[in-house]
Amino acid sequence: MNYKILMNNIKCFVFDVDGVLTNSMLHVTTSGELLRQMNIKDGYVLKEALNQGFNICVISGGKNEGVRERLRNLGVTDIHLGISDKVEVLKEFCDIYQIKMEEVLYMGDDIPDLYPMKLVGLPTCPQDACAEVKAISKYVSHQKGGEGAVRDVIEQVLKVQGKWVV
Repeated sequence: MNYKILMNNIKCFVFDVDGVLTNSMLHVTTSGELLRQMNIKDGYVLKEALNQGFNICVISGGKNEGVRERLRNLGVTDIHLGISDKVEVLKEFCDIYQIKMEEVLYMGDDIPDLYPMKLVGLPTCPQDACAEVKAISKYVSHQKGGEGAVRDVIEQVLKVQGKWVV
């Protein structure tokens, strides 16, 4: 099935952090702090999706509180860090908001994302995702993680649904 057709039904975006909202690189300071880099254009479109009434959920195995603060500042409230079972969190999130799995776009990039991606209506990934994730994705962005992949998928959904700003 054409992924653009599936985009018509999307009500919710779920994103991993490292390799999706960030570029997979960690800057390690001398004190041992792990710094991540996020894309400003991804941030803009996350806010726009929220303004258009979409639910956004972030589920990550990472525990960086700076990531939580950045996402909160954008208006994202469903932020789950330090998660080992992403499927459980995804199911709970969908139950709380009464969202059907086929209404979810999930963007992941590595092995921990495989299982939740298999449950949703539109599994997607950045261009630089691992081969196993690419194989099950119904859409592979032309952008890398942390370099506009999130902007790409949200903008496409908003355009397909006639909700893009222009």
